[in-house]
Amino acid sequence: MMDVALAKTDTGRAASEAFAVACSRLPGAGKVAAARQKAFEAYESLGLPHRRVEDWKYTDLRVLMREVLPLAAAPDQAALAKAGEILKAQSLGDAYRFVLVDGVFVPQLSDVGGLEDGLRARSFHEVLGTGTDQSADLFTTSATTDVMVSLNAAMTTDGVIIEVGDRISLTKPIHVVHVTTVSSASAFTRSRLTIGKAARVTLIESFVAADDAKSYQAHDALIVAVGDGADVAHIRLMADADDATNISSAIVTVGGEAKLNLFSLTSGGRLSRYQVFATLEGEGSDVFFNGVSLLKDTQHADMTLVVDHAVPHCTSREVFRAVVDDRAHSVFQGKIIVRPDAQKTDGKMMTRALLLSDGAEADSKPELEIFADDVTCGHGATIGALDDSLLFYLRARGLSEKEAQALLIQAFVGEAIESIADDGLRDVAIGAAERWLAARE
Repeated sequence: MMDVALAKTDTGRAASEAFAVACSRLPGAGKVAAARQKAFEAYESLGLPHRRVEDWKYTDLRVLMREVLPLAAAPDQAALAKAGEILKAQSLGDAYRFVLVDGVFVPQLSDVGGLEDGLRARSFHEVLGTGTDQSADLFTTSATTDVMVSLNAAMTTDGVIIEVGDRISLTKPIHVVHVTTVSSASAFTRSRLTIGKAARVTLIESFVAADDAKSYQAHDALIVAVGDGADVAHIRLMADADDATNISSAIVTVGGEAKLNLFSLTSGGRLSRYQVFATLEGEGSDVFFNGVSLLKDTQHADMTLVVDHAVPHCTSREVFRAVVDDRAHSVFQGKIIVRPDAQKTDGKMMTRALLLSDGAEADSKPELEIFADDVTCGHGATIGALDDSLLFYLRARGLSEKEAQALLIQAFVGEAIESIADDGLRDVAIGAAERWLAARE
């Protein structure tokens, strides 16, 4: 029988070359190398997800992204200088800041010293360099088999590992900043946040870029473990360059009697997908997810949430708002899973999209998978335009059409933004929304 070798596509060759480069830039001996190789094989067997994959049917990466770009080089002094200038414009108040530039953790721009008791931070690269068996665990997760999470595990070059001890209430937020300074390149980062029992933590994530950074790809994964009785607020602000791609995943486990409040605002990027896989592992936990997408031009933004109720007596709420202008496309996929033993579950989700033009598009797919009989669950979705009667009312009181629209849009997204408990951070989110509104023609 003749041996037949399958020829790789250009996309496959690009990914293989990027993987080879990633291996050369990270410690990769023993179990670490094996974990990376296994992750890449999982990706390579399927390739970029496409519309025939149910979880990706609205975000076909083979069409929208097409290929994996070469890895960005480690930042030089010019790149670090650019990043420093960008950070000066980040007005999020006093916080412990950890900075990743072009996919590399930069200690000189980060708060690596003077951390309060109970808070520890190290680079992903440093942890791998220890050569311990536990370092291989950074590449694996049982929460999802998503192919892009596998690709991220294979190609990650750096990230930040943060640990908060038991019963620690941090006096300042933790701020992880992703800065891109290069064009036509990709960065793969993976970080882990471990929060001890009864701890109180606020985590902020920001994605920003230099003015001359164009057509890049940001691939990120964040693994969060919330301890029993902990109280965690997580705010994510994605303002990448207008022609950038951002594929990010959050893999979260929540302990008993814990509270997690996650807010995400997407206003940048040409193509983005933010996917959250949350597993409620301890009884009595409360989880809230609030998201806003502000889209214009030809932007495509996908918000995908999977909440797995694995134990009884837990509550989850999902509220998502999308404002879509021009020929932009918003996608929301929300799934609540209730396992057979998860009695007394209370899970609800609501998604609403506001279309501002005839060319705008929104797809919503809320789902429930319920295997228990004593639960309270529900979902809803609406898609529509601005209310003409309300516009007329505001115009009749002296507002211009643009001012009237802005007021109604602010009210529309306000329910999600109000979920941010910290006044300063809530003002930051409101400011981002106001800047987007002001930029509308």
